[in-house]
Amino acid sequence: MANMIATRDAYGEALKELGGNNENIVVLDADLSGSTKTSVFAKAYPERFFNVGIAEQNLVGTAAGLATAGKIPFASSFAMFATGRAFEIIRNSVCYPKLNVKIAATHAGLTVGEDGATHQALEDISLMRSLPNMVVLSPADAIETKQCIFKAAEHNGPVYIRLGRAKVPVIFDEDYKFEIGKAVELKEGKDITLIATGVMVAKALSASEKLAEEGISARVINMASIKPIDEDIIIKAAKETKGIVTVEEHSIIGGLGSAVAEVVSEKQPTRVIRIGTMDTFGESGDGFELLDKYGLNIDNIVNKAKELL
Repeated sequence: MANMIATRDAYGEALKELGGNNENIVVLDADLSGSTKTSVFAKAYPERFFNVGIAEQNLVGTAAGLATAGKIPFASSFAMFATGRAFEIIRNSVCYPKLNVKIAATHAGLTVGEDGATHQALEDISLMRSLPNMVVLSPADAIETKQCIFKAAEHNGPVYIRLGRAKVPVIFDEDYKFEIGKAVELKEGKDITLIATGVMVAKALSASEKLAEEGISARVINMASIKPIDEDIIIKAAKETKGIVTVEEHSIIGGLGSAVAEVVSEKQPTRVIRIGTMDTFGESGDGFELLDKYGLNIDNIVNKAKELL
């Protein structure tokens, strides 16, 4: 069994390390620091941590103000509230003036579990991807999360980082290097391509092994940078394989699947099947049981790949 670590835990550790290297790093939270793991930074650097209370619009507005003063703010809450409740402030106070604010939101997707539909953000990638000047990152595991946080801090401008609640398998080793705008081919394949993001990358890898048992060669691509997206790797996959299956813990409307389909339809037409939530809200339940119920599982990836072939 692979080592299991939640991406939010990796975020807390990455922030602490960043804070030690750069005194301009400041962290803000909307009274959820125990859950978002910004509490790790707060304990190490209390004078650089700000709990603004349950007030996500103030969270982002305050972060914007700190950015104008030369600080590098990381603002955190649950993805539903960070992107939903604060959307207009992100748009007008962060993206429009292109301020150096990082929004690192945890508890995205169905794997939030028992908190239910009100807390399960399935639209956050779509919302953030639609904003000019915003970079959108969705790491697959703890090691990639740390890399994403470091790269976000280096990048001058708004960044959204999507993180999860549940423990997920560690895929990469310690010398892995993430780059904004670049995807990574995790497995070669000539018949079909699976492009996945976030918690679904591990499932796509398992699906490719299952397909191999049936003589189907499935390429697996980890798309952690949703915007800017790696067009070259998508076009190459569209040329070299018979079709693409996208897999995300997010609505198929406006997320990874939409982003890939946009590239393919303009540059290298091929069939794309999108696996994600189908224009629906989530519900309360065990996070991984919910993934199964909504078709975000290995069997469905295998079936859709075969359907495409």
